[in-house]
Amino acid sequence: MSTRIQGVLVCLALAGTAVFASAASHAADVYDAAVQHAGRSADDLKRDQSEHAAELLRLTGIKSGMRVADVMAGGGYYSELLSYLVGPSGHVLLLNNTAYDKWSEGGWEKRLAGNRLPNVEHRTVDLQHLDLPDRSLDALLLIKVYHDFYWIDTDPKAVWPKMDAAVVLDQLTRVLKPGGVVLLEDHSAKAGTGSADAGTLHRIDEAYTVRDFEKRGFKLIGKSDLLRRPQDERTLVSYTSPGLGKTDRFVLVFRKNAS
Repeated sequence: MSTRIQGVLVCLALAGTAVFASAASHAADVYDAAVQHAGRSADDLKRDQSEHAAELLRLTGIKSGMRVADVMAGGGYYSELLSYLVGPSGHVLLLNNTAYDKWSEGGWEKRLAGNRLPNVEHRTVDLQHLDLPDRSLDALLLIKVYHDFYWIDTDPKAVWPKMDAAVVLDQLTRVLKPGGVVLLEDHSAKAGTGSADAGTLHRIDEAYTVRDFEKRGFKLIGKSDLLRRPQDERTLVSYTSPGLGKTDRFVLVFRKNAS
């Protein structure tokens, strides 16, 4: 074979490799594209700076056509990003209980006004009695809310409902398909504290979280250190100053066993 022909074949091989790499890169970029989508609010753009949403959502593999739930979504920051990922053939459930609806201060109503996100459906739910079919969802997001399942509000004027965390987790497990994924982000408590700091500091122990899901038939398949803050001593309340925005956060991805 002549040197000229060999050179042509090498060029063609490299071109094919470049096309493949470009296609792979484009497939991964759907998560960046969701964050970069036109029309997102100024508040969401500000939150992007601390959330690393594209990187976290990429861990889930959520794609077009899926049915997903943003659990205790508040104003729906992640619900909007999910709407772009699942596309017109998919469906996003923006789930709040009554307390989270009030806490969001109209955020979800504004986000969905005028059928702005037609594939996103808001529901006010009782997490202990989810009115959803068994195995009907491909993915669940639990963004800084898992610890709330363990929070018992002692205020005599409490608006937070007392709930049994085990029942809530069993309900979420029930509605997720075998092979479905859970993306969980939460504020780190000190190691070994279990759920003890959920009501006081609004934090929870990472190792406890893993055990909580593993005993329900989930496998830990991924994690991220993007939201870590090693300097956090894990003694401050997570959602008020001086701890607000300065907590160490763990990110876990679970897959429900196929059986």
